[in-house]
Amino acid sequence: MATAPEIFNSTAEERRNYVKERFPCIADCDMCGICSVFHGKDAEVAYEAYIRGERSFEDVYMDYR
Repeated sequence: MATAPEIFNSTAEERRNYVKERFPCIADCDMCGICSVFHGKDAEVAYEAYIRGERSFEDVYMDYR
């Protein structure tokens, strides 16, 4: 998996696409567990501050570590 796009040289759409590719919803919550990692949130919601360019991917990651 490629590294997360840096805020200063990427668009919000590129960051959103990265999050969607990194944490794909497979529509089978019992088999996946991604939503439980994000406390019931969709990955796009959990990484909203990163997508908007307000916080780095790593900063948001640390919230859910």
